Amino acid sequence: MAGIQKITPFLWFDTQAEEAAKYYVSIFKNSKIGNITRYGEAGREVHKRPPGSVQVVEFTLEGQRFMALNGGPNFKFNEAISLYIGCKDQAEIDYYWNKLTQGGDPAAQQCGWLKDKYGVSWQVALEGMERIVGDPSDPGSQRAMEAMMEMRKIDVAKLEEARAGVGTTA
Repeated sequence: MAGIQKITPFLWFDTQAEEAAKYYVSIFKNSKIGNITRYGEAGREVHKRPPGSVQVVEFTLEGQRFMALNGGPNFKFNEAISLYIGCKDQAEIDYYWNKLTQGGDPAAQQCGWLKDKYGVSWQVALEGMERIVGDPSDPGSQRAMEAMMEMRKIDVAKLEEARAGVGTTA
C-alpha cells in the first residue's frame, strides 16, 4: 500500500477478516483492499489454520490504513476502543449510522456509539461537536449534553435546539 503509516489499527477477528475488510471498504469512499497474506504450514501447531486460508488483510478507509487478522476465537472486541467517524452534517451521520448498524448490536447504541455486526465499536458524530456539548460552564451546552445522553444516533437539529433552549422552560 502506498506510504508508510507509523501507527496502524490492527483488528483481531476469528475468521472474518477478509469479509469485514470488504464490508468496510464498501461503506467508505477512498478505500481499498491491499495485500492479503495467507497461512502456510509453518506454525500450524500454534495457529491451527489450514494452509492457504487468509491470515492478514491490509485495507484503507478514507486513506487510513488498517490490518485485519484471522487470529481465532481467543479475543473479542469491546467498547474500550472505538473508531471515530467525524461527519460534516446529519446526512453523513445518517449514512454511516445506517450502514454500520446493519446486523449490529442495538443494545450497544448510545450517544452516537454503535457496535457493528463484527463487534467493532464506532462513534458516528458531528465533526466539531465539542462546540455544542463541550462547555460545562454554559447552560446551553449542558442542555445539549443532556439531550445527547438520551440519543442513540446523533440528531444534530435536536442538539442545536436543546443548546438554544427551544422547548425548555428554563
